[in-house]
Amino acid sequence: MADLFQKITDAKSLVEKIAAKIPGFGGYLEKETRRDADKLLRDTIVNRYGEQLSRVATLQTQLISSGGIEHVDDLQDAATRLQRFMDMVKTAAYGYSGFFDAVKVKEDELAKLYTFDNALLENVAKVASAVDNIEASIGSDGLPAAIRNLVTLVADCNTTFERRKEVLLS
Repeated sequence: MADLFQKITDAKSLVEKIAAKIPGFGGYLEKETRRDADKLLRDTIVNRYGEQLSRVATLQTQLISSGGIEHVDDLQDAATRLQRFMDMVKTAAYGYSGFFDAVKVKEDELAKLYTFDNALLENVAKVASAVDNIEASIGSDGLPAAIRNLVTLVADCNTTFERRKEVLLS
């Protein structure tokens, strides 16, 4: 995926480019641009993981109709963790602090936050692959292991996003 921050930066209007030349104002615009990029990226993360959550719900229905009801609770654990992760991403503080905010976020910290979020976006492929594996394993002895793999991946996503907060507090 192309770097959203770069796309937003490239799309600045002429007025913003001129204003960026005013001493002190350029840094403000740079932070605002990063904040916009952060929001766009995290909205994309939530949407992509939401697609996987929908797939998990479909698989739960398939399990029930195919007699695999004993695995529905385990798959629900993955779905619950995935929803929790999506909620954390959706409601987390943006990678920017205003003038009066208690926690100030510096430029290098903003870059670290963006790196965390970008890594989470790249993890969607792993989660999608795990969901594919569950779908392929329905009716086989490999289903419990496939579900455990998804639960582990989603738990890792939650842990990674929790570490994102450490950047803000360090």
